Amino acid sequence: MEIILKQDVTNLGQKDDIIRVKDGYARNFLIPRGLATTATESAKKVLSENIRQRAHKEAKIKDQAQVQAEKMNGLKLKIGAKTSTTGKIFGSVNTIMLAEAIKDKGFEVDRKNIIFDEEHIKEVGTYKAKVKLHKEVSVEIEFEIYAE
Repeated sequence: MEIILKQDVTNLGQKDDIIRVKDGYARNFLIPRGLATTATESAKKVLSENIRQRAHKEAKIKDQAQVQAEKMNGLKLKIGAKTSTTGKIFGSVNTIMLAEAIKDKGFEVDRKNIIFDEEHIKEVGTYKAKVKLHKEVSVEIEFEIYAE
């Protein structure tokens, strides 16, 4: 039986794949649990139209991320932190602080999409971070930590 997967199924396929499985597996497991539908001609046409529209939307989102990456390229930030006399930061600089500094410059970035080059930033200095704007688009930002 030919089916269309509604979501990813381990060891079977990804969402929107048209695959061939045994009739009992489809009728007794996949379809009742809402993991798949039968692949009729009309369902295949609907699927191809949905994939085409999704590809168009994804291309638009990627273009917007590319434009934002070009604007953010070469961005240098300064983040103040409370430090000891030796230059060690009380605590550490985290993605929340960097996301707020980026927001102050006029760019909206989710803190979960920021990746530091170093694991923990606990000293005054210049560092780099990678900001993922899209799964295929990222930009590297340089930031400086200074003592307040």
